[in-house]
Amino acid sequence: MDNLTKRQRSYCMSRVRSRNTDLEAIVRSELFRRGWRFRKHVSSLPGTPDIVFVRLRVAVFVDGDFWHGYRFPAWKNRLSHFWSGKIEKNRGRARRNFARLRRLGWKPVRIWQHEIERDLARSVIAIEQVLNSERRGPGSRKNQQTDVPVSRITATIHRQKFSTASL
Repeated sequence: MDNLTKRQRSYCMSRVRSRNTDLEAIVRSELFRRGWRFRKHVSSLPGTPDIVFVRLRVAVFVDGDFWHGYRFPAWKNRLSHFWSGKIEKNRGRARRNFARLRRLGWKPVRIWQHEIERDLARSVIAIEQVLNSERRGPGSRKNQQTDVPVSRITATIHRQKFSTASL
């Protein structure tokens, strides 16, 4: 049973956004700052991914822990039947959309709310690793390896800029 009136619950739910959430904005801002360009909320793709790298065929979903059921089996029995059913449907829809994206040749990536809140840089690096592996070509053996740390890449680029500028 809900502890809010129908009007109060309606007001609260109307404030929950499905697009352009603060988490999405933070991740997009960091990706943009690092030089990545992308499209937002491409409705022609299954699941309408939050961030889409069209050329690399990578679709990123920035998912909230509650709405998308992070570790749902551990806490689903604490919810009312209505909410557990709703979250279960969300999880099923996400599984179907990820499978559809894969069949279409896309690489779906999910970043969870708690991962972003804990360590934004690590979350963005995880996305960059997928992007870089897709640059090398999907299915290549190199995809399995971790990329060079960002600090090393930055140092290399910095050295290259100054060595060519002095010529």
